[in-house]
Amino acid sequence: MRHPFACFTLALTGCCVAARGQSAPPAPAPLTAIRAGTLIDGTSDAPRKNQLIFVRGERIEKVADAAEKIPAGAKVIDLSSATVLPGLIDSHTHIFLWGEDPAKGGYDANILKAGIALRAARATAAARRALEQGFTTLRDVETEGAGYGDVEIKQAIEEGTIPGPRIFGATRAISTTGGYNLEGYAPELEMPKGAQIVDGPVEARKAARQQLEHGADWIKVYMTHRSWVDKQGNLVSQPTLTVEELKAIVDETHGWQKKVACHAYNGIGMQRALDGGCDSIEHGLEMTDAQIAQMARQGTWYCPTLAPYYGDWAPADTPAGKRDRARAAVHEITFKKALKAHLKIVYGTDMGGIPWSEPIAQEFKRMVSLGMAPMDAIQSATSRAAEMLDMKGEIGVIAAGAYAEVIAVSGDHRGVGRSAEGCGRTRTRAVCDA
Repeated sequence: MRHPFACFTLALTGCCVAARGQSAPPAPAPLTAIRAGTLIDGTSDAPRKNQLIFVRGERIEKVADAAEKIPAGAKVIDLSSATVLPGLIDSHTHIFLWGEDPAKGGYDANILKAGIALRAARATAAARRALEQGFTTLRDVETEGAGYGDVEIKQAIEEGTIPGPRIFGATRAISTTGGYNLEGYAPELEMPKGAQIVDGPVEARKAARQQLEHGADWIKVYMTHRSWVDKQGNLVSQPTLTVEELKAIVDETHGWQKKVACHAYNGIGMQRALDGGCDSIEHGLEMTDAQIAQMARQGTWYCPTLAPYYGDWAPADTPAGKRDRARAAVHEITFKKALKAHLKIVYGTDMGGIPWSEPIAQEFKRMVSLGMAPMDAIQSATSRAAEMLDMKGEIGVIAAGAYAEVIAVSGDHRGVGRSAEGCGRTRTRAVCDA
């Protein structure tokens, strides 16, 4: 029987409450000691056996060998038969999408028929599901027509109204006229769009300012839109923003000490994303050697999201089917080249595009199958993602001073992806009974 994903999220459950009073200083938070049979700390190249993790309040106080004496009165959690590692980070999600079934209207029905209250309720369930599977941080890269709903879900989590992970939200995202859904309706109809539409550098900068003002942690920009296979069999993607438009967004966003994530498949749009200074490339299905080298020079992060491109393929003899298969084929090649070039790769699933009923950890298996070492895959979802999010040493690591976000799975690091997938349908436990 598999050990369930036991998610210990002290910082999120608020289980240590200090005494309040005007005259006396607050009592020290109680101490919890976690016995870890095997510890993956998020940064080391190899696991460590028989470790103790001492937690006080929201933070890890220290990590020591099991021989260390546990102070009297400390609460002890015995995970000596499990592999313990930091809370995981998914760097590409959409909590306001629900893996919409094309047979039931797909993306369009989600925007046209699901009211904002229903979508918020579903987003609440998605956030809880992520936490229950051991993902303690999400970078949620746009609400797909739900405005600033991610900011408000984040607020509800932070105030303790609903359970959920830490969220870095990108709010509305930005694209251009002709560069995002909804599409294909009568031209006289003004249809809602899943992203904020801009044309020209002035509008682009204004959109970034609006989103940042309303709480965006990142700005998401769509640098490519439709894709198809041309007569020569090559994957082609429609570019959207110009370099000048993107530079206006990047300049404004960096001025707010925030970062820009760019959806880019390949071709002209990919090159514009790099020339315009994007901080992360999302998907990056087909990148030339020169573009990979440019990413390495610029320190650009790569969030490949492999899993979504292997499901729901159209029939092979249709234009859509040829496109679907071309996407997966070039993506595999690019991912392997990115590994060889030592690009800064972070873990991202595109959950929401994938139904939230599926295991969030499925991306690990895809990454490892294409040549990524299991420990490297784990670090892509822990310390490396934390660095991209400017929280190095605070999340994605089990070390003194980090937030006490700890999960446990069966087996060793070589089977973490499989163990995590098996936990996709289980509930998690917290260290303290809040």
